Amino acid sequence: MMLFTSRAATLRLAVAGSVLLALVLPTVPACAQGPAAAPLGASLSGLLSYAREHNPELGVRKFEAQAARERVEPAAALPDPRFELELMDFTNTVNSGRAPSLLPGQVGNTRYRVVQPLPFWGKRELRGEVAEALAEQVETLQDGTVLEVENRIKTAYARQFQASGQIRILRETLSLLDAIEQLVLTRYGVGLVPQQDALRAQSELTSVKIDLVEAERRRRDNAAKLNALLARDGDAPLAEPAQLPPAPARISYQSLLEQIRTRSPEVSRERFGVVAAQKSRELTWLNRYPDFAVGLTNNRPYNAPDNWEVMVGVTIPLQQSSRRAQEREAERRLDAAQTRVLAAETRLAGRLGETLAAFEASRDKARLLKHTLLPQASATFEAAQSGYESGRVNFNTLIDAERQILRARLALLDADVDTAVRLAELELLVGAPL
Repeated sequence: MMLFTSRAATLRLAVAGSVLLALVLPTVPACAQGPAAAPLGASLSGLLSYAREHNPELGVRKFEAQAARERVEPAAALPDPRFELELMDFTNTVNSGRAPSLLPGQVGNTRYRVVQPLPFWGKRELRGEVAEALAEQVETLQDGTVLEVENRIKTAYARQFQASGQIRILRETLSLLDAIEQLVLTRYGVGLVPQQDALRAQSELTSVKIDLVEAERRRRDNAAKLNALLARDGDAPLAEPAQLPPAPARISYQSLLEQIRTRSPEVSRERFGVVAAQKSRELTWLNRYPDFAVGLTNNRPYNAPDNWEVMVGVTIPLQQSSRRAQEREAERRLDAAQTRVLAAETRLAGRLGETLAAFEASRDKARLLKHTLLPQASATFEAAQSGYESGRVNFNTLIDAERQILRARLALLDADVDTAVRLAELELLVGAPL
C-alpha cells in the first residue's frame, strides 16, 4: 500500500506540474537576460533586426528606392545643348582652284553652332514632380516589402514557438505516462489489473513518441524557413523562442481602419500614383504650348573675317488631334489611379474585418482553454486516477483523462500561436506595430 501511495503522489505531482506549466509558460519569458543578451532566435526583435541587415529582398528594394530617387534631378534638368558643325561650299566652287575638302577652315564657310533647347515654362518642374511621386511610390513599395518580410518572420517565429511548445508538452506527457506505466505495472504485478492495462499504457507511450518525432520535424522545418528569411544556411543553429509577443487587450476596428487609410504602405503607394497621374495630366496640357531653342553660331568664311549669329527656334504644336488623345489618356489614367486608392482601401478593410474576427476568436478560445477547460481536464484526471487506484473506474477512463489534458494543453498552445499570427497579420495590414 505504501508503494501505491508513493506512485499516486508522484503521478499527482506530475499532473499538477504539467497544468501549471501550461498556464504560465506561454506568457513568461524563458530567458531573463533580456533581448540584448539573447542568442539569435530567442527573441523576435533580434530576428527582425538581423533580417533588416541581411535579407536580400530588402536589399533589392532599398537599392531600387535609391535608384528611383536619383531619377528626380535629371527629370527636371534642362536638355543637353547640341553642338553643330556645318561645312558650307565644301566643294570650294566659290573659291575656284581649290580641291573639295571636309576639313574645317578649308571650305567656303565653316559654321560652329551651339543650340540649347528650352521647354515651355513649367514643364521641367512638372517632370520633376512626376519623378518625385514615382520615387515616393517605390519607397512605399520598400516599406511594404519590409512589412511583408517581417510578417513572414513573425509567423515563422510563432510556428517555431508552437513546435517547441509541442515538444515540451509531449515530453512532459511522456514523463506523466511513464509514471502511469509504473503504477500500472506495479498493480499488474500483484494481480490487481489485467495485462491489457499495461499493454495500453505502453501503446499510449509509443503513440506520444511518434507525435514527438513529428513535432521535431516541424521544428526543423520552421527553423529552415526562418534561416531562409535571414539569409542563413538552412541548418544554421537557432535558439529556442522565448515567448510570443503580447497581444493588446483591446483593439478597435475603426481605429485600425483609420490607421490603414493613413499609414498603410499599399494605400500610400496608390495615393502617390494619384499624385503622379495628376502631374502627368498637367504636363500633357502644357504640351499644347510650344518649346523653344536658342542658338549661337560662329561663321568663319574662307579668307574673310569671322561673324556671329544668334538663333531662336520654336516648335509648332500642329498635331492637335494627337494631343487631345493624349489628354484624354491622361484623364483616364488619373481616374484609374483614384479608383485604385478606393479599391485598396476596400480590399484592406475586408481583410481587416476577417483578420480581426479570427484574432478575437483565437484570443477568446485561449482564455476559455486556460481558465476553464484545462483546470477541468486536470480535475477529471485526478478523479479518474483516484477511481483507478480504488478500482472504481477502468484504465481506459484514466487514459482518456490523460489524453484530455494533452489535447487541452496543445489546444491552448495552438490558440496562443494563432493569436500571435493574427496579430502579425493585423500589423501587416495597418503598417505599424500594435
